Amino acid sequence: MSRKRVLITGVNGQDGSYLAEELLARDYEVFGLVRRVGLEAPEHRLERLLPLLDRIHLQPASLESYAGIFNAVAKIRPDECYHLAAASFVSYEFDDEFSTLTTNINGTHYLLASLKDLVPQCRFYFAGTSEMFGSAEEMPQNEQTRFRPRSIYGISKVAGFELVRNYRERYGMHASSGILFNHESPRRGHEFVTRKITSGVARILAGTATELRLGNLDAERDWGFAKEYVDAMWRMLQQPIPDDYVIATGKLNSVRDFVRIAFQCAGLDWEKYVVTDPNFFRSGESVALCGDATKARQVLGWEPKKQFEEMIREMVETDCLAAGVALPAATL
Repeated sequence: MSRKRVLITGVNGQDGSYLAEELLARDYEVFGLVRRVGLEAPEHRLERLLPLLDRIHLQPASLESYAGIFNAVAKIRPDECYHLAAASFVSYEFDDEFSTLTTNINGTHYLLASLKDLVPQCRFYFAGTSEMFGSAEEMPQNEQTRFRPRSIYGISKVAGFELVRNYRERYGMHASSGILFNHESPRRGHEFVTRKITSGVARILAGTATELRLGNLDAERDWGFAKEYVDAMWRMLQQPIPDDYVIATGKLNSVRDFVRIAFQCAGLDWEKYVVTDPNFFRSGESVALCGDATKARQVLGWEPKKQFEEMIREMVETDCLAAGVALPAATL
């Protein structure tokens, strides 16, 4: 029996690299879509994939090019496709909102259209986000909660979500969306506040920094562990009937909580080092979003396991290792 072939867009990101590892462990043949510039400088642009490069196939293509997407799908003819790539860092998007909308909406549409025409039996996963809820009218949010996005990113993801549902209902495709709440790991990009905090702790411990400047410490998020969330993605595509699922922990923590725990891991008093900087406050920030993953537990058999504190410790330890310092023995 031939191995299943899977196509992952955004394979070089946090989620993509964890998903590639999981699918390799399940004996999939893994193909990743990357920009051509990534292939030209893999040591910098494909850092998360370096341990996997001899076991996966990288296909150059851009989400802005229908021809490129179509040709990649025609070449790979995947059994499963996970669409994770997007312009995703929220605070950058208003600098180029047209590009965010074009990339996220057209890229999703190009991929769905190509799969429908070439391999309509391919099972498709779309990476939704809690940002689609925006100014949510209820707490916690579930699959029935109305979308009220407050960012260009959230708007583009709502459009992608509706495209997926349209292709599922109109063409009978096995297309599902995961509405994932915030999920972190040591592979999180340095531009995100969680990684900014843990890498900042490492630099302070190493003596290369004396302070950490942050925005709104009272902002609250439902934070989970990325490696567990990609397992939920895979479970969605193994279901006989495609559907949409909220993936979340159901627990709210503030940025202040994250900071306090991260500094505790290093044996440091966070109040001596953290400076609140109004320049880092996000305009139009969403209200606190907290997910209800009851449906995922009941249908997928999925539930979060790694504790908030445990996830933060793993991130701090990884960043300290990279900075050449060890955590104090008393905190281990």
